[in-house]
Amino acid sequence: MGTQKQTLNASEIRNAATIIHSLNHTIRSQMLTIMEENPGITVTELYIKLRIDQSVASQHLAILRRTGIVIASRDGKQRRYNVNFPMLEQIEKVLKQLCECPASL
Repeated sequence: MGTQKQTLNASEIRNAATIIHSLNHTIRSQMLTIMEENPGITVTELYIKLRIDQSVASQHLAILRRTGIVIASRDGKQRRYNVNFPMLEQIEKVLKQLCECPASL
């Protein structure tokens, strides 16, 4: 029974930690759920659905955009937001690799 050792570099681990931290917030989790159900949603639609201030919605969207979890596209004067599913798949892959690492590093 052969096992392949999978290695992650420090940069990948730091990136994964930043992304996990960005996902670990109730409003951002709710935003992702809403975006998944409403592709191409605007910030206005998001803050109305979440019943939060526009500035709060924009701050949380900025965090999700910086980590690449959400992508924005222009539609005239508005920006439309979508979940970046390939990025989430990449995050899942890194997390699986982290879980497979031995307890003593």
